[in-house]
Order: sequence, then structure tokens, then C-alpha cells
Amino acid sequence: MKLLFRRDQRAGMMGKVVFSLEVRADITSEEKANIQKYKLGETELYASHELLDKGSGLLGAASRVAFKAMTINVSVKDLTSGKKVECKDIVEMLAIEDQIKEAAKTFAQVLAAAAQFGGEEVVEV
Repeated sequence: MKLLFRRDQRAGMMGKVVFSLEVRADITSEEKANIQKYKLGETELYASHELLDKGSGLLGAASRVAFKAMTINVSVKDLTSGKKVECKDIVEMLAIEDQIKEAAKTFAQVLAAAAQFGGEEVVEV
């Protein structure tokens, strides 16, 4: 698996700059087959925030909608089809990029393990 990143910027409201990061995974046909076989497309690789108290009633529903709008999520499906994330500053963009890289490394290990089912692996120690 290879990760392809593209950084960009655009003018935002009130003269602010909005930074964007596009990421897409270049995967092999074997990796794609294992993603489908093990139904890994919805697996979340990165979430910028986690909602601890979901609340209840109408206020809880409204807060969940607002929270979802502010949260950045990246799933396996997002990586394979491409995902664009907008950030408020360069520091946030670089932090997201690093976390996506780490999550992709872990996911590459999952794919490597998935490819080994039904076979043997020789490890030299």
C-alpha cells in the first residue's frame, strides 16, 4: 500500500486561509480483495475527536449532529477512494497527516495478516 498526499490552501472567510489535505491509498488487487473479503471498508482508521457523552432527547440529537460536523473521520473506504480534509491551520493539517500515516501502517499490518490466513509464515529469529 502506498499513501498519496496532496496539500492545498484556499482563501476562507474574513481573509483566513483554509488548508486542505487530500489522501488516497494506492492498493494492490490482493489488498483490495482482502478488504472486500473481510469487510474492512467501514473500519475507522482516524477520528479527530471522540464523543464521550452522547446526551439524550432533542438537545442530545442536536449536539451529536453538531459534533459530527466538527469531527474528521477517515475509514478504509475513504482511504481507498480518496478523502479531502479541511484544516484551520498548518499544524492541524500536519498532525492529521501524521495520524493517518500511523493508522495506515497499522492497517497495512492488518492486510498483511489477512493475506496469511490459510498459509504458513516463516519467521527467522
